[in-house]
Amino acid sequence: MFIAPPNPGVYYGLLAFCVLLGLGTGALAWQRPRRRYRWGRIAAGAVAAGALWLTAFPPLRRLPAARAEAILLTDGYAPDTLRRLLRRLGPGTPVWHYDGPAAPARSRPLPSLLTLAEQRPALRRLHVLGEGLAAAELPALGALPMQWHAGPPPAGFRTALWRPTLALGEALQVEGTVELPDGGAPAWVGLRAAGTVRDSVRLPAGGGALRLRYQPKTAGRALYELVLRRAGQPLVTEPVPVEVTLPTRPAVLLLTATPAFEFKFLKNYLAEAHYPVALRTTVSRGLVQTDFVNQPAGPLNRLTPTLLARYSIVVADAASLGALPGAEAQALQTAQRAGRLGLVVLAEAAPLPRTVPGRADFAVLPRAAAQAGPQPLAWPDAPPEARAAVPAQLRPAPALRALVSGPGQALVAASRRVGLGFVVVSVVPETFRWGLQGRAPVYASFWNRLLTAAAPPAPAAATWRTGTRWPRARQPLTLHLAAAALPAARPTVVLAAGGPAVRLALRQDTRLPEWSTAQFWPAAAGWYQVRGPDKTTHNFYAYPAAAWRGPERQARQQAAAQRQAAVAAGAPARDTVQEPWPAAWFFGAFLLAAGFLWLEEKL
Repeated sequence: MFIAPPNPGVYYGLLAFCVLLGLGTGALAWQRPRRRYRWGRIAAGAVAAGALWLTAFPPLRRLPAARAEAILLTDGYAPDTLRRLLRRLGPGTPVWHYDGPAAPARSRPLPSLLTLAEQRPALRRLHVLGEGLAAAELPALGALPMQWHAGPPPAGFRTALWRPTLALGEALQVEGTVELPDGGAPAWVGLRAAGTVRDSVRLPAGGGALRLRYQPKTAGRALYELVLRRAGQPLVTEPVPVEVTLPTRPAVLLLTATPAFEFKFLKNYLAEAHYPVALRTTVSRGLVQTDFVNQPAGPLNRLTPTLLARYSIVVADAASLGALPGAEAQALQTAQRAGRLGLVVLAEAAPLPRTVPGRADFAVLPRAAAQAGPQPLAWPDAPPEARAAVPAQLRPAPALRALVSGPGQALVAASRRVGLGFVVVSVVPETFRWGLQGRAPVYASFWNRLLTAAAPPAPAAATWRTGTRWPRARQPLTLHLAAAALPAARPTVVLAAGGPAVRLALRQDTRLPEWSTAQFWPAAAGWYQVRGPDKTTHNFYAYPAAAWRGPERQARQQAAAQRQAAVAAGAPARDTVQEPWPAAWFFGAFLLAAGFLWLEEKL
């Protein structure tokens, strides 16, 4: 491979001259009467012509590229790794320290990653030692290839997962893994809330998986702790922030054809759980008894569209639905099909009345008397003591979604979408016995399962989420907003402990106008609240820099691997460069060949 000529005319002209020069000197040497040194003169003429050509256009050669590399030290770097890297790269390799590690005397501080592009624009690769760079900091490196020399993982929590937002009454479940040095004593991990360990698990010497559970008692923002102990001494303590919210309880209307303790017990349970609830009991023809809790009283004699608009769920027995007049049944079906009302039907061992929406799919099959005794029931997160009499079951159908199953996968409670709403049918009788027998968790879990399945979908509202699972103090954080339109007023973020409100500059997504993003820098660790648009609020916790290093390490490894793949695909690094051979070598060969021709002529 040769250097490309700047002028093709000069290139081809010199090529023709050199060819004619070689041929001419060879022809003159052949025609000379003296045969001595004939072949030497021919060879010297060819070398002189070729050397003259190569002097003007020397060929290219591949050489190892100059090592324009640097080293960046972060927290937790290993001095042995630094020494080995300096021996490989050379003692003149620049060394910087970033984000305040205990750095050697020869290193220089790096206030910002953007400084690398200013001070070292020709930098080819950056070697990062220690804990590495956060995912939010990697874009500052641009297209600079980075190689991370990670040290051994620290002892402690390697992974952790829990729901950051819970509704009051839901249990907090913390799952994760712990990595411990081999050869040590077993360890204990405890979940501490309000100064007391609520749940704990024993781990073997090398670590293992954990799963802890605790049910918060009050609503609000809480900061629990996960404590790792060995030999009675705490090794690691990590924060577990959880927001416990008061869910918006749907208003429930209870309809029963006769006075029944099942509905009275359900009314009391819903009232204690802060549900707005109303009970209508038919005493005789044309005479009803009403009861209201957590809501103002009103007439319940007739089911009208105005009355049903005040409620989200109707729980009724089959007899009361069958006795509804045509106008009331039509109002109930219209509200249910429009998605404004959910319906829960407590069926008996008999066909459902015609007024039940979706009746064709809910076929009730009586069970034999020998199978009607207490049987184990199953549903997600069902307590093990869930048992009840099962006098009937539902025939499986493609349109039904199983909610509760009995022995032999018998379907005893199921839901179906009818129109825009949902209908739930249950054949489990006398569920109040669970409460009387001291099995309140079974009763609460069962009815929560049924009411949740029947509840109408919540209207669309603006929602916020953080761009990372582990927001950090003094690191950029992307906040994502999903709303029907870009809000007119700019949302704000404020530190819950007190501080000025920071206005967010939203950037609307060009592909999906419902999505917007904003950048925010948490100044300190703690709870933050995003306010807006309108009355929408969102709470998130910014972790200290030293918290949850195990999960943060995994997140950094994943981000570094993704960035390395993207940089390699976009601009692959070159390990060699092409340079021309020195022209002086070829000019010297030309002088030697020409000198031989001149000297041989004189001899």
